[in-house]
Amino acid sequence: MPKIIHYRDRCIGCNSCVEHAPQYWTISKADGKSCLLGSEKKKDCFVRTISTVEVEANKRAAQDCPVHIIHVIED
Repeated sequence: MPKIIHYRDRCIGCNSCVEHAPQYWTISKADGKSCLLGSEKKKDCFVRTISTVEVEANKRAAQDCPVHIIHVIED
């Protein structure tokens, strides 16, 4: 199954991920950083398993992230 890996600590809160895939991303009102909805924290990142039909929207989010903290891994 494909996965999204998000290194939230390095997020600058630009909102690009939310614009590309709002059903997966939101901006925290507490600190202004993006949150990967439905993810699980693992060590220094957040991980969410997605289906193959969810890959494209999240790849666009990853490609446009100016600090390159979003990775989509296709198994």
